[in-house]
Amino acid sequence: MKNYSKIFKLVMLVLVIISVALLVWGFFAGFEANDGRAVEVLLWWAYIILGIAIAAVVIFGLIISAKNDPKSLVRLGIGLLAIAAICFVAYLLAPGKMPLQWNNAKMPTASELKLTDTILNLTYFTGALAIISIIVGEIVMAVRSKK
Repeated sequence: MKNYSKIFKLVMLVLVIISVALLVWGFFAGFEANDGRAVEVLLWWAYIILGIAIAAVVIFGLIISAKNDPKSLVRLGIGLLAIAAICFVAYLLAPGKMPLQWNNAKMPTASELKLTDTILNLTYFTGALAIISIIVGEIVMAVRSKK
C-alpha cells in the first residue's frame, strides 16, 4: 500500500504542476485575447481532471469493494440503477422549450435545450436531497443524544 501512496502523490503533484502552468499561461496569454482560447484550454483541462477523478473513484472503489465484500457490488449496481432512474425522470420532466428570443446569436437546438433542462432538474433534485438529508441528520442526532 505504501507504493500506491507514493504513486498517487506523484500523480497528484504532476497534475497540480500542469494545472498551475496552464493557469500562469492563461494569465500571460490573456483570458480575453485570442477569442478566449486560454479560458477554453482551462475548461478542457478541468474536464480532463474531473474525468480522471471520476475514473479513479469508480475503478479503485470497485477494486477495493470487490476485495473487501463481493456482495457490495450488488449494492453498487442497485445504486447505479437508482441514479440512472433519477436521471431518466429528470430527462422526462425537462420541457426543452425556448424560454427567450435570441437576437443575432446561434439558436440552441431542441436537444441542447432538453439536456440543459435535464441538468437543471438534476441540480434541483440534488439540492432538495441535500436539504432533506441535513434536516433528517439533525433530527437523528437530536434523538440519539437524548437517549
